[in-house]
Amino acid sequence: MYITREQLEAIEDQTLAPYGMRSNQSKGRIHPETEPAYRTAFQRDRDRILHTTAFRRLEYKTQVFINYEGDYFRTRLTHTLEVAQVGRTLARALGANEDLVEAICLAHDLGHSPFGHSGELALARLMKNEGGFDHNRQSLRIVTELEQRYPDFPGLNLSWEVREGMVKHESEYDLADASEYDPELGGNLETQIANVSDELAYTTHDLDDGLRSGMITPSMLKGVGLWEMLRESIDWRGPNLEDLDRHRMIRRLVGLLVTDLVHNADSLLNAANAQAPLDIQKLNRSVICYSDEMQSRNRELKDFLFNNLYRHSRVVRMQVKAERTISELFENYRSEPLMLPEHIHSLIEVRGLDRTICDYIAGMTDRFAIEEYQKLFNPDEKP
Repeated sequence: MYITREQLEAIEDQTLAPYGMRSNQSKGRIHPETEPAYRTAFQRDRDRILHTTAFRRLEYKTQVFINYEGDYFRTRLTHTLEVAQVGRTLARALGANEDLVEAICLAHDLGHSPFGHSGELALARLMKNEGGFDHNRQSLRIVTELEQRYPDFPGLNLSWEVREGMVKHESEYDLADASEYDPELGGNLETQIANVSDELAYTTHDLDDGLRSGMITPSMLKGVGLWEMLRESIDWRGPNLEDLDRHRMIRRLVGLLVTDLVHNADSLLNAANAQAPLDIQKLNRSVICYSDEMQSRNRELKDFLFNNLYRHSRVVRMQVKAERTISELFENYRSEPLMLPEHIHSLIEVRGLDRTICDYIAGMTDRFAIEEYQKLFNPDEKP
């Protein structure tokens, strides 16, 4: 025997909060399909995302440190997995749909270009007269158009709720463009959880990677409120920060932030008295947010990371190299489209030259982009 989809949907109905999104209440897919016998709609969406080429490529796309700088630093893939883990924890604690949260989290960075935000800025500049570029919109294009895995439709044919969660993904560095997905409504509870999980994950793991790299030292963090709380919590007196102590601190930091989010969200949800997912979307503010005190402490840590890690000379130099690499690849493909692979040529008539080039470069891994650059501009490299 196995547990049927109908039984799984009944379990959702029994265990989710009133404002959690039920999979059997989904608005459905663009192309009608028979749902699986033993998976919910959102479980199928998650599985489809995991099997995409775009998801596998995230392993070799930059988070902060480019792939060749070390095997232990986060990549865009490990970042995505950490976001999903935090998201599931929050969803389970708050009665949200874990599978929907996980699907949104796993898909949120599918459209990221090589070299992180530096690559995104370069493509946005190059495409400013052709509709622009941002990785949120590119992620949606991947799951609705670019991935070609099924004979009956382009993309992955994901449910409305996953697509809506992707387009309403917002963080400090990402702005949503939800013009085709009920823009007058905010994100549902699951989308809000995915948004906060993204920021929580990159704040904590970027601090971890910064400390591991030596670009951030414990002495630099002296006086930062959250750091002082972590230091006291494990009675660390320094000056040397061993790996085990660093792991303990980052683990405590994740725990502090998640716990504050759960308690504060629970308070806001009770005050809202929401009885359905739509009630959450009609609110004029997010219910998944930190308390005022923790928001202030988190802001202080994020400002520290911006000034001392993201603007570190080593990172900035890589950013400049990345922008030059992408810009020169783009301009050379534009000047001579025959340099593009043959399977790309047929797309130019449909998408236009610039968008075709943009899609091709956006799909590159850091490693592939560097190798392609060498092939095109280093006379000693074979084409």
